Amino acid sequence: MRALLGSAAIIVAAATSAQAQETLEMTSSFSENLPILGTAAVNFVEKINGISESVEFEHFNPGELVPTLEALDAVSNGSVDASYATAGYWQGKITAASLFAAVPFGPEAGEFLGWLLYDDGMELYQRMYDMNGYNVHVVPCGIIAPETSGWFKNEINSVEDLEGLNMRFFGLGAEVMQRLGVSTSLLAGGDIFPALERGAIDATEFSMPRIDARLGFHNIAKFNYFPGWHQPATMFELLVNKDRWEDLDERSQRQIEVACMANITDNYAEGEATNFAAMVDNVENNGVTIKTWPQEMLDTFESTWNEVALELAAEDEYFAEVWADLQEYREGYATWGNTIYLPRPR
Repeated sequence: MRALLGSAAIIVAAATSAQAQETLEMTSSFSENLPILGTAAVNFVEKINGISESVEFEHFNPGELVPTLEALDAVSNGSVDASYATAGYWQGKITAASLFAAVPFGPEAGEFLGWLLYDDGMELYQRMYDMNGYNVHVVPCGIIAPETSGWFKNEINSVEDLEGLNMRFFGLGAEVMQRLGVSTSLLAGGDIFPALERGAIDATEFSMPRIDARLGFHNIAKFNYFPGWHQPATMFELLVNKDRWEDLDERSQRQIEVACMANITDNYAEGEATNFAAMVDNVENNGVTIKTWPQEMLDTFESTWNEVALELAAEDEYFAEVWADLQEYREGYATWGNTIYLPRPR
């Protein structure tokens, strides 16, 4: 009898636990078939579902719940529980958003994480959403190293060659390109190849070589430019509707944070380990010419960016606050970063 009662208690406890489990629907801004970008969202879901008994996430590809660029509003109003994206997609809504995604000539991955996790970055990040009326809780959940700076149908030898181009471009780098005579648009990943194919755009940047290879840019644009001055590192975020977040118990919240921290490591390592093979394949099998921007072009990009940053800071008080904080942090970091690392071999 005691054995039967004990078994019944276990069954009841298990049923109660199952009933109490929270399921959060999560829209991703990147299709699951995209390496590094798309796999990061899938990997996060696998991680959190593998360690938590009280909360699980369900992954949805872009457009299955909401379009990519509508995810912030959807999570805020509660029509979607969560989103895996990058804050740079919200630049049209919040001027400072891209400072938490990718900063031209800004911090690389380690320096960026230091600012977010051990300086003022995370407090400023969450406050940005709060003060703009978005009912979301933000957790850093992925990061990648620099991206390529563009795929062009024709070789670019001077600033004059950029003038009049139509180009897909992301974030704050788009502001720089516009100053240099480029007409930019922000297209979701799946919309870029058709736009290139029909001539709606002349050039594009999107991400790393392995990711870009999956989207087929090399079939149309044969000149791939480096380095990725506009995105020295790109941060990805998990947004959770704040009401849903606050309804979770503290243990579940910590598990989500732990899963995201593990995802940052996984995401960064996958990008670092797998891109060189795509670069070799592009040259040897796809007829791509890999180009490095000459120093005078990089100097032009940087000086133009500095002008853009000053103007955005003058126009937007919160951008100015975040920009000043990041610059102060970077000045301190330079004492370490400019001293400790070996020069890269050429």
